[in-house]
Amino acid sequence: MQPLKQSAISTVIVIDALDECKDEEPASAILSVLGRFVSEMPEVKFFVTGRPEPRIREGFRLPLLVRATSVFVLHDVEFNQVNDDIQRFFKHKFLEITRRRPGLDDWPTKEQLDLLCERAAGLFVYAVATVKLLDRKNNDPRRQLDLLLRSPDSSIREGKTKVTANTTLDLLYMSILQEAFGDDDPEDDSMVRSVLGAVILATNPLSPSTIAVLLDFHTTDVFLHLSSVHSLLILQEDISHPVRPFHKSFPDFIVDPARCINPRFQISPPDQHLELLLSCLELMSRSLERNMCKLPEAVRNSEVDDLKERREKYINHALQYACGSWHKHLTNIHIAHRAEITSSLHHFLEKKLLCWLEVLSVLGNVRAAVDALDIATGWLKVS
Repeated sequence: MQPLKQSAISTVIVIDALDECKDEEPASAILSVLGRFVSEMPEVKFFVTGRPEPRIREGFRLPLLVRATSVFVLHDVEFNQVNDDIQRFFKHKFLEITRRRPGLDDWPTKEQLDLLCERAAGLFVYAVATVKLLDRKNNDPRRQLDLLLRSPDSSIREGKTKVTANTTLDLLYMSILQEAFGDDDPEDDSMVRSVLGAVILATNPLSPSTIAVLLDFHTTDVFLHLSSVHSLLILQEDISHPVRPFHKSFPDFIVDPARCINPRFQISPPDQHLELLLSCLELMSRSLERNMCKLPEAVRNSEVDDLKERREKYINHALQYACGSWHKHLTNIHIAHRAEITSSLHHFLEKKLLCWLEVLSVLGNVRAAVDALDIATGWLKVS
């Protein structure tokens, strides 16, 4: 607040997708703080977007924010106006594709474009995911669009029928998953679920290489599976770059058995949290050792000039994640798995406790040890 007040520069700060913040407060913590200070920064405007979850609605109802806020409900926009924007977006993106790829004259047809707009049902995320699907490398856009529009599961003219808000997205997501993995060996299904589960349920975004080390897969296989559903993810060519869902609607879809009706692709959060927890415990039990960063004896972290470089060299990102996040998966697991978890947890705490504490110290995250042991103690009492 102080720099913004003192500079007196007219500023707009955009906070996008506030609903994706991890926040357990009854009213959004960010909105609560804004309510206290926004009146002291007259030259600064905040543009906040988010789905109307209860804690966000409560945040905007705080007395200090009510007077300073204008609320705009996106769904109140005229449908025809949104539809025109989506059609304009489709035309622009398809023109880009046809300029880069030969053999796409007079594509798509007006009928195809109208049907795509109809199925988008006012959702830009549908339009973006569709374009990303059609523009994949080594993919024939004309054939892919034909398959998408005549898919048996999506043949309903959604715009002319009563549908839920999720219907068109669900059909698109299922089509993409079916196209990506439908003809693959069903034996790969468990790996696909494990990899997507790590993307969806990890406490912070992980890279393909980190997921591979954590789950004990080959990096090439992990990247191949993620590339198959590239249109649903933010995925870079660099395997060390974190991957994340393109839009929160995909995680919402794939963990809901009422929406993701094909069990081959459905993610069960308790099962995947169990796999992630056991993978973390196994990796720590296998990899942790005394003085991993090869520090001089009896030295403070603050006295080591190259501590950051040592961390990166000796503690890989998968092990960093395991040390700081294993306990967060423990809270999301069914009690039925207690015997397997208790055995792995006991072995880890008996053999590697001090090594784990040392790594957390080097990572500057000792607080995680307090939280982890508190959660573990509570879980063991209940179990």
